[in-house]
Amino acid sequence: MKSSESESSAMAAVGKPVLPVVAATASDAGEPAQALSRARAFAEPLLAGELLDTGEDILAHADAVALVLKSIGGSEAMQAASYLVYAVDHLNKPQEVIAKAFGDNFAALAMETSKLVRVQRYARLAKQTRPSVAADTPAAHQAAAAQTENVRKMLLAFSRDLRVVMLRLASRLQTLRFFAASKLPVPEGIAAEALQVFAPLANRLGIWEIKWEMEDLAFRFLEPGTYKQVARFLDEKRAEREAHVERMRSQLEQDLLANGISAKVSGRPKHIYSIVKKMRGKSLNFEQVYDVRALRVVVASVPECYGALSWVHSQFTPIPDEFDDYIAKPKVNGYQSLHTVVRDATGQPTEIQIRTQAMHEHAENGVAAHWAYKEAGAKGYAGVSATGEYDAKIAVLRQLLAWERDLSGTQSQTLLDDRIYVLTPDAAIVELPQGATAVDFAYTVHTSLGHRCRGARVDGAMVPLNTPLKNGQTVEVTTVKEGGPSRDWLNAELGYLVSHRAKTKVRAWFNALAQSETIAKGREAVEKLLQREGKTALKLDDLAVQLGFDHADALFEDVGKDEFSLRQIELLLRPADNPQFDAEAPLLRKPRSGNNPVKGGLLVVGVESLLTQMAKCCKPAPPDAICGFVTRGKGVSVHRTDCTNLREMVAKNGERLIEVEWGLAQAVTGSVYPVDVAVQAQDRQGLLRDISEVFTKEKMNVIGVQTQSIKGVAWMTFTVEVSDSGRLHKVLGLVNELPGVRWAKRK
Repeated sequence: MKSSESESSAMAAVGKPVLPVVAATASDAGEPAQALSRARAFAEPLLAGELLDTGEDILAHADAVALVLKSIGGSEAMQAASYLVYAVDHLNKPQEVIAKAFGDNFAALAMETSKLVRVQRYARLAKQTRPSVAADTPAAHQAAAAQTENVRKMLLAFSRDLRVVMLRLASRLQTLRFFAASKLPVPEGIAAEALQVFAPLANRLGIWEIKWEMEDLAFRFLEPGTYKQVARFLDEKRAEREAHVERMRSQLEQDLLANGISAKVSGRPKHIYSIVKKMRGKSLNFEQVYDVRALRVVVASVPECYGALSWVHSQFTPIPDEFDDYIAKPKVNGYQSLHTVVRDATGQPTEIQIRTQAMHEHAENGVAAHWAYKEAGAKGYAGVSATGEYDAKIAVLRQLLAWERDLSGTQSQTLLDDRIYVLTPDAAIVELPQGATAVDFAYTVHTSLGHRCRGARVDGAMVPLNTPLKNGQTVEVTTVKEGGPSRDWLNAELGYLVSHRAKTKVRAWFNALAQSETIAKGREAVEKLLQREGKTALKLDDLAVQLGFDHADALFEDVGKDEFSLRQIELLLRPADNPQFDAEAPLLRKPRSGNNPVKGGLLVVGVESLLTQMAKCCKPAPPDAICGFVTRGKGVSVHRTDCTNLREMVAKNGERLIEVEWGLAQAVTGSVYPVDVAVQAQDRQGLLRDISEVFTKEKMNVIGVQTQSIKGVAWMTFTVEVSDSGRLHKVLGLVNELPGVRWAKRK
């Protein structure tokens, strides 16, 4: 039986690690040495003879991981967890069994680390089994970058407990060491993931010993030719270089002591990957890389750091622009040291680093140097407590958050708890907001998948669609061939949707559905009218254009919303000089007098001395075709002949229709009439101002404005005063030319 790189292929899903305090149990309180020996004895019969998918013996791997943890400051209790992690995959109920034997703290750590390993293993396997894409194509590079970014985010999501980070770093380092020693080919993704994910995390936490070794090993596997070339450069003059460094080291240590500074001076290891990065980043050849020869000076105090620097600069020639004071301005991960490059009497450059012992310990093991891995009391952080004045808990969280910002390329202060990472059936990583469901997952993968989603399996088990997902779970949705979302999904109380994307997609689907129903309703009304008029051969798009619409569906939509009168279509289809109503409507009553007296300079009505008023529903203005309707107690109401309300009133009381016409007096009295203008436009800043300016320039007074913006579309109604509605056509043409305006027309 083969397990994953760090162990698990199938295990029970557990919740994410808890950041706050985890109280210690009686089992937690055991001595570290006992925990280590008990853990190895517990795991040995389970792991004996078992192999990881990398080919490593699991027990030997766990032994080596424990040693790595010890080298970076991990206690024996922490080392014990390395065995329990690998035992998870060989237990029926691992969390219960480990919790009973070692305590909840160890069980949570083992389960969470095991889950992270499973996720990373699935991601690598998926990459190997996906259809091959040419390696040098932009699509391949983009896909690889996206997957690497997702693995980083996944690691971050599981790294709320520093111990999980340490276990994963130690495990990956040991795997690289195994392949370096065995000379076996490295599985695809192991080295790249180490270089692009794990080494940057070790750097962010300041664990440089792991970072440097991991980088060199991964680079050796990824670019063996370049690695060997640089290694050969280092070997060619190794004896001469080491002799020079040793002479300089011994002399520097003696001279500092003679000047009252007790210092430990040592040669600094040369790391091939850092040399290559410097050569590539600064376009240097090998001889121009100054830190091939390097010394490290460790003193007792900060004043002695600057004293040693002063003496070094007085005895050697410093190279300009090659000095960095990381004591005054530490790196973001807490690293402190003085860096300078000097030339000796022969002109050879040497890098010298000067730091205190405390700075050196931090440089060796980073944040880990400030942590005591032991079972903590009620004040511990996930079973780990900080010692001394250094607030390690805050430091770790700060570095993880900073690493997150580095990866995203933003300065977002988003907390770690606001998202989760789950897997598709083919092991692609999907990022979701905390509390997301399978429906959110489906819409994140593809809009069509979300619309057709009808069920879900999480880690192989069927669950309700509104079940909140957890980190590391594998989610598979079942779908129908055709269909749409349920309106229940938009009910917040039912908890089907959390992500903004999914909610937007569902609302858009229902909006599109409502629009299609409106268009169908309008199409039916227009087609019935054309049948009644005997104009069924007329092309609908041509008719729409004649009426000022871009296409037929836009006409149908307005008709379906009752925002466009069918009467206007009738007037277009019939001769302009013979306005009439339906055949069923009664004829207009002729005036009783042929003199057509002027009423107030506005209207000539067929019956003298009748009160007249302009209908508010259609707001007629000269030279509109008009009709009068005799109301009860309010005189004659004057309507446009295409008014929908007038048609309805005539259908019920046709005998009350009376002929009216505009009088000549209105042209010379300066009378104005209110007219409603409808505008639809893409909403933008300054839109209302621009439209109002058009009316102002054309000397049309705006007496009322109503606006509404829905999903970036502005719907506006202007009430303007006109003396001649004929001029309105020109003004609407000017409004239509404004940026973003889709159409402007009289209501």
